[in-house]
Amino acid sequence: MKTSRRDFLKSTAIAGAGAIAGNMIQSCAPREAQSNLPEIIAAARKKHSMHFNMSGYAAPALPVVRTGFVGLGDRGSGAVQRLSNIEGVEIAAFGDLREAAVKGSQRYLERIGRPAAQEFFGDEDSWKKLIELPGLDLIYICTPWDMHAAMANYAMECGKHVVCEVPLVKTVDEAWMLVETSEKTRKHCMMLENCCYDFFEMLTLNMARNGLFGDIIHGEGAYIHNLLGMNFKKPIDDRQSDGAYTGMWRLKENASRNGILYPTHGLGPIAQVLNINCGDRMDYLTSMSTNDFTMHQREEELVAGDSFYEPWKNSRFRGNFNTTLIRTALGKTIKVQHDVSSEQPYSRIHLVKGTTGMAVKYPVERIAFGESWVKDEEVAELRDKYTPEIIKRVGEMARRVGGHGGMDFIMDWRMIDCLRNGLPLDQNVYDGAAWSVVAPLSEWSVANRSQTIDIPDFTCGAWKTNKPHDINLEAGGTTQVLEVRRRQESLQLNVV
Repeated sequence: MKTSRRDFLKSTAIAGAGAIAGNMIQSCAPREAQSNLPEIIAAARKKHSMHFNMSGYAAPALPVVRTGFVGLGDRGSGAVQRLSNIEGVEIAAFGDLREAAVKGSQRYLERIGRPAAQEFFGDEDSWKKLIELPGLDLIYICTPWDMHAAMANYAMECGKHVVCEVPLVKTVDEAWMLVETSEKTRKHCMMLENCCYDFFEMLTLNMARNGLFGDIIHGEGAYIHNLLGMNFKKPIDDRQSDGAYTGMWRLKENASRNGILYPTHGLGPIAQVLNINCGDRMDYLTSMSTNDFTMHQREEELVAGDSFYEPWKNSRFRGNFNTTLIRTALGKTIKVQHDVSSEQPYSRIHLVKGTTGMAVKYPVERIAFGESWVKDEEVAELRDKYTPEIIKRVGEMARRVGGHGGMDFIMDWRMIDCLRNGLPLDQNVYDGAAWSVVAPLSEWSVANRSQTIDIPDFTCGAWKTNKPHDINLEAGGTTQVLEVRRRQESLQLNVV
């Protein structure tokens, strides 16, 4: 009987010093502990060749993309509003455990004159019923992290394309599961990494592709965002929240894991600049975390004043600041940082370093060639010349619709336009898998004194010939944007 890659990798599972029980595959072992690891991986690739290469795959065109939304908190309800501004989208179904969340998005459709969507709520398995609904083309997932992989996998098994909020997976095994299912079903599985579509990131990507920085040798990204107050904010009840994470799910993540838990916002744009999975690949990483200096202190203060927080007493919270270093197969490097629990200005860093030039986004957008920063007027000229066509096409509309300054809308518009024109999506299942598994691999490294850990090649060697995605609309770009008139009063969609 032929063994799948996932079964092979599961059979070689190792324990990461008790840090990650049962989820780490053999490719996560430190090199010092398994000197024959390269031979094992090479053998596995030959024996378990991919079913079908999803990189560059164009599914049959869908003139109308009938969409079901699973999870209607802050991100999900925002996605409903954004997609209502895009031609060729039928908002067909809403699913959430909380009736209030479903009704909130339903009221939005009513106010803009759209037909009501089918409703699924109040049942732990209601998401399955939505996904099984005949006639849907796309499932849009905006749920807590630990639900992503199971929902995405089930959607593809039910014959639907799927797009999912970050991270796509939490374990390496989940990543292999989605890779195999996407290949077998030939259904798209795209992680919604919106930061790849921010304006400066797209500019620097196009500049890099045009050789302005020389050979790209290093990149840096981050997610530095103080969420300490929001993580500890008490929900109103189990079904409805008030600017808090439902069931405090994000605090649970920070109380049970220690590593770079949310790497993709900083990593995704850098991975595209470095042509990861389409010319290069991430080879191995090492990761280090500080101790926790804020979360336990906040927990003690809250426990002393409110019995609601008693279950969090003496939790072992993740270290405040994590730094993860990645080396690629072609000998380039990536640094990714993460801190959501101490006071600091927001930053994703976004530093691109080449042999002849560089760019950095935070705290101020700057570009340099040689040893001098380019003057503001020269930067303006570079923007005019190298802003890619996708930004020129929908950038202004994106700013009006919103969603993190417009990048959310650009992401959604591009994804729908690709589906309607039968084009490959900008991010495929290999990208979502590779960028996401940096988190569990970093947990292992942190638990093992920052030893290096191999990063699986989900493309099975196809990264050597895969082509980068299109940002200049050489094909497609036909989907129109719609000006949806909204009432000014609040839609009361603040559920997360």
